[in-house]
Amino acid sequence: MQEAVIANEAAFISRSLWNATANATPQFNPFSGSQDCDIAIIGGGFTGLSAALHLAEAGFDTCLLEAETPGWGASGRNGGQVVPGLKEDPDEIERRFGPDMGGRMVRLSGNAGTFVFDLIKRLGIDCAASQAGWIQPIHSETAMATVSTRAEQWQRRGAPLRMLDRKETAALLGTDSYLGGMLDERGGNLHPLNYALGLAGAADRAGARLHGMSRAMRLEHKGDHAVVHTDNGQLTARKVLICTNGYGDGFSGAIGRTVVPIRSVQVATAPLDKAISSSILPKGNSASDTRRLLRYFRLGPNNSFIMGGRGDYSQAGTEHQFEVLRRASIALYPQLAGAEWRYHWGGYVAMTVSHYPQLMRMNSSVWAASGFNGRGVAMASALGKVLADAAMGTPEEELDFPVSQVNPIPFYFMRRYAVAAAVAWSRFRDRFS
Repeated sequence: MQEAVIANEAAFISRSLWNATANATPQFNPFSGSQDCDIAIIGGGFTGLSAALHLAEAGFDTCLLEAETPGWGASGRNGGQVVPGLKEDPDEIERRFGPDMGGRMVRLSGNAGTFVFDLIKRLGIDCAASQAGWIQPIHSETAMATVSTRAEQWQRRGAPLRMLDRKETAALLGTDSYLGGMLDERGGNLHPLNYALGLAGAADRAGARLHGMSRAMRLEHKGDHAVVHTDNGQLTARKVLICTNGYGDGFSGAIGRTVVPIRSVQVATAPLDKAISSSILPKGNSASDTRRLLRYFRLGPNNSFIMGGRGDYSQAGTEHQFEVLRRASIALYPQLAGAEWRYHWGGYVAMTVSHYPQLMRMNSSVWAASGFNGRGVAMASALGKVLADAAMGTPEEELDFPVSQVNPIPFYFMRRYAVAAAVAWSRFRDRFS
């Protein structure tokens, strides 16, 4: 089963714009033998790499095991948009979690974009990072009311957000297809694979031990320690952090069943002529609109145009979605009609039933973070730091995110049918909104 998933995913990686423009990949040798460490991390995406970096910088003996190579999963295959905040708006977060914890969650998520850009600057990561701002284009009157409320709530908390009228939205996007928009100056964009590789290199320099091609197969508990078994060795640690997110397998067990992996796909052109690229998002913003099945778009390396959206579980369905995105791009920007569509790729994002990320404690030695609901560049990086704080012994009540137990989704085996039904219903509602 896992081999089939890897083979299927390899087809997406081979046509990825990010892989085609990636920096040199650091060499992290496979794990072998019998080793000990303070903290073992399973998974080399943004969450695991951020946790490894912050633990190593704090002086903890940290070892990370990645089944493929750092950034191989969705961390290296997303749209590269740095989007602050959570799916829910600040007032609702504070109502649900209370003014203290809810307030900390709002601050953590609202500052997550700046956290990423500050980290990149501090570490000198070469990943084309630009805090140019994130735009949420508005496609309907109903969405206009929702986004206006969202902007007002963040403005009350001093965040640099503002509503855009139709004319200003058209000027910033380069298209008049939307009714208006919201600009969040805390957001922006980057090269996601190069960001992941940069985090890996920084964690390595800080003293963390990183191993690629080292799939964790089994977890064993021995007293107050845990033992992670791979094909070629065993790693004994005081704590284990599971950071597999949408790529959980048998090792992640119940933790993997707390999220639903959903494929998100992107298409991209070859580099565009300056005359065309300068007419699209001329200020360098990134954008993701208000549709239920949202579309997200930006310019990428060498002024390629990138459009992303929901994929499909089947190969044929995903190929169809690639074509849907190409047509949507041309409808939005007719000047792309003659462009060469050179790239198409995708990866699994992890969705939760609650729409909130999860910071989970399985027992005293096993923790996990997952479920970033399409906002993983910013939130996975920030929550990786919180996960490191937990592993270092920060009391649960002092963490900036609530800790939950591991609660697998009921009837998990039905997830694909449920997702297919939800996507069809959302697509129908988008069509008539």
